[in-house]
Amino acid sequence: MGFVKSSPASQCADLRTAYHDCFNRWFSERFSKGKCDKEECVAEWEKYRGCLAENLKEKHLRNILLEAEESYFPNKGHDGSRSCFNHQ
Repeated sequence: MGFVKSSPASQCADLRTAYHDCFNRWFSERFSKGKCDKEECVAEWEKYRGCLAENLKEKHLRNILLEAEESYFPNKGHDGSRSCFNHQ
C-alpha cells in the first residue's frame, strides 16, 4: 500500500471544526437574534486560515486561497457601518 499525503483541509481539520463550532454558536445565539459582534470567532478563523495558507503554500496553491478570500471579502479592512454586512 502506497503512502498518501493528506490534503491541507485534513491537516487543518481540528481548527476547521473549532471555527465552525464557534461560527454556528455565534450565528444561532447572537446573529439570529439581531446581535452583531463581528469580532466573534476571529481567533478561530485566523488559526484555521493560517493553517490552510501554510499547507497550501507548500503545495504552491496559496494564490487560490487569496483569490477566494478577496472575492468573498472585497471590502475587508474598511467598514464604516455598524451592520454585519457591507452594502454597496
